[in-house]
Amino acid sequence: MSVVTSRLTKEQEKKLCTLLGQAKLSLLFKATVHGYNNYAFHQKCDRQGPTVTVAYNKSGYVFGAYTSKDYAQTGQNVTDDRAFLFSFCDHKPKAEPLRVVSNNPQFAFTDSSTGPNYASLVILYNDTDTVQSNPGTYNFDPIQMHGNDLQLIECEVYRVEDYGGLMGTPWRNIPWKSERKKVLMETITNWRPDVNSVKQARMLLVGPVGAGKSSFFNSVSSVFRGHVTSQANTGSAGTSLTTQFRTYSIKACQKGKTLPIILCDSMGLEEGLNSGMDMDDFTSILRGQMQDRYQFNSSMPLQTESVYFRKSVELKDKIHTVAYVIDASKVKLLPDKMIEKFAALRRKANQMNVPQLVLLTKVDEACPLVAADLKNVYRSNYINRIMREVSDLLGVSLSSVVPVKNYSQELELDNDIDVLLLSAVNQMLRVTEGYFDDIYENDSLDRIKPLF
Repeated sequence: MSVVTSRLTKEQEKKLCTLLGQAKLSLLFKATVHGYNNYAFHQKCDRQGPTVTVAYNKSGYVFGAYTSKDYAQTGQNVTDDRAFLFSFCDHKPKAEPLRVVSNNPQFAFTDSSTGPNYASLVILYNDTDTVQSNPGTYNFDPIQMHGNDLQLIECEVYRVEDYGGLMGTPWRNIPWKSERKKVLMETITNWRPDVNSVKQARMLLVGPVGAGKSSFFNSVSSVFRGHVTSQANTGSAGTSLTTQFRTYSIKACQKGKTLPIILCDSMGLEEGLNSGMDMDDFTSILRGQMQDRYQFNSSMPLQTESVYFRKSVELKDKIHTVAYVIDASKVKLLPDKMIEKFAALRRKANQMNVPQLVLLTKVDEACPLVAADLKNVYRSNYINRIMREVSDLLGVSLSSVVPVKNYSQELELDNDIDVLLLSAVNQMLRVTEGYFDDIYENDSLDRIKPLF
């Protein structure tokens, strides 16, 4: 799988957040994935700021500990007057969560090389899937805390982040009025590549499984069709729903003119070997050798003898821009191997002089302030931090990171969603212009005259 997923249900997360206040939980460590051992725990969780450790047992108890301090393996007792142990049980859905503070905040937890050590509760005890329970520093009833079941079926650690509220003024200015939507639609419809032999810019969408590549095409198409539509397959699954290479043109309204862009949908990126789209297929797509409806084969890239291999490639067949599609709510869950894959794709695209940018999807799921009002997207301190983190992770400029919200559960169009989507497409076209500028400079191709 491309990302590590949380075991917390929505109801469990709500209960936990009643103890933590308004906070964003970002999964750092998952024992069933990273291992029930102290080394893995510290590798993922040291120097991460406030964290909450969540343990699960077969008896239905969800329990653990919160600290506002860092884990750093100093070997010292840590003072933390905000630390506490907690517990709630699936078998008692109406019961209030248990919250227990230390009798002496100067001994909130021991910052050792062991697992989370809160004296009265030591999780990942002796590098195992068990808990040591010894009420005292934190005084609790073992039955209430964990039902006397010290065998774990899972242990997770989350970074606890403050959303940071809203900035006084947006750090990017986006006009949100319906007039802006009309201007953007006209600009995109009338855009033309600066090369006579190319009528449509080809833009490749690349990203992890479930990031929203297909949904982005559907959403942009919906704006121009005038109603929510779903031509490309979307949904949630453990592996990519996109199994074919697809090239999608977009029409302005039902029988309107075709727009000067083609969105190319690719198989989702995955961590493991022989899973997801590989580098050879990515290269074939960039070169324009892969034709529409090619069936991806994770164990074997496109072969030259395939009927879907384009032997004679023209400039119009090549990819003119790559858009990396990343789920804003899962940026902090991207595993190292996925980041390495992105780096390899970036190097290949750079070698082939293909410009790139990032579409940051699901910004409303990442921040409740944006969910409440999409116009807060450029005022949200949290989204700003996420965009900067993506910029650093992928090695792209902040100006190349563009937030969007796809249509997912809506039945009718929304002006704010449309403006954000159209702004992203407009930025993609601006980036694409750089590709044709390089072609013009290198090959001295004739430019067509601008329409306006």
